[in-house]
Amino acid sequence: MNLPALSAAEIRLSVVMPAYNEERTLRMIVARVLARPEPVELVIVDDCSSDGTREVMRELAASDPRIRLVFHEVNQGKGAALHSGFAAVTGNVVLVQDADLEYDPDDYPKLLSPIQKGVADAVFGNRFGGYESRVLFFWHSVGNRGLTLLSNMFTNLNLSDMEVCYKAFRKELLDAITLREKRFGFEPEVTAKVARLGARIYEVPISYYGRTYAEGKKIGMRDALRAFWVILKYGFVRT
Repeated sequence: MNLPALSAAEIRLSVVMPAYNEERTLRMIVARVLARPEPVELVIVDDCSSDGTREVMRELAASDPRIRLVFHEVNQGKGAALHSGFAAVTGNVVLVQDADLEYDPDDYPKLLSPIQKGVADAVFGNRFGGYESRVLFFWHSVGNRGLTLLSNMFTNLNLSDMEVCYKAFRKELLDAITLREKRFGFEPEVTAKVARLGARIYEVPISYYGRTYAEGKKIGMRDALRAFWVILKYGFVRT
C-alpha cells in the first residue's frame, strides 16, 4: 500500500488522545499539543474517568475550537478509546498522543517527516534510539524488547519499539483495516495489520519521559500477557 506524498501544506494532522483518570496532567499536555503548529484538531476521548478528567476536558474545549470531545459511558480500554477517536477525526494524518507527560509533542516534526517525503504510510517512534529517556524499570524494557521481537517474527519487520505510543498513520491506512483490540493489545494488532497490507513503515528516535506507577502508570503484567496473545492471534488469524 503506497500512498502518494503529502507536502507539509497538504497534511491536516489530527491528534487522538485517549484519557483515563488523567486530571493531573491533562491541562499541561493539551497546552503542549496545541502550542505546536501542526495539529488542525485534537480529539480527546475520555474512557469513563472517575476523577475530574471530564470536567477539565469540557473546560479546555470551551477555550479552543480545535478540541473535540468523545465520551465513553463505560470503561473499555485504551484501544477502544482510540477506535472512537479514529472514527471522529477529519484530518488526513492521525497521530496518537497519550494524556500523560511521557511523550513530547516537540517530536511531531520527526514523526511527520517520512510522510511528507512520501516514503512512509505509517511512522513509529523509537524510545531506544539514543534520545533523552528517563531511566526506569529493567523488566519493563526486557518485556518490551521481547514483545517487539516476537511481533517482528510474525510481521517480518525489524521494528525497535513496537509498543511505543507515538505512531502516526495516513488516514487511508487506518480506514483500510478493522481494529478489534480494546485495551493495550492495540499496539501489536495495529502493527500486524498495517504490515499485512504492505504499508511502508518508518521509525524515528523520540524522547521518552516515563513515569512510575506512583505517578500514574497503568500498563502491567496482565497487559503484557494480552499483548503476547494478540501477537500470536493476529500472526495466524487474518481478521
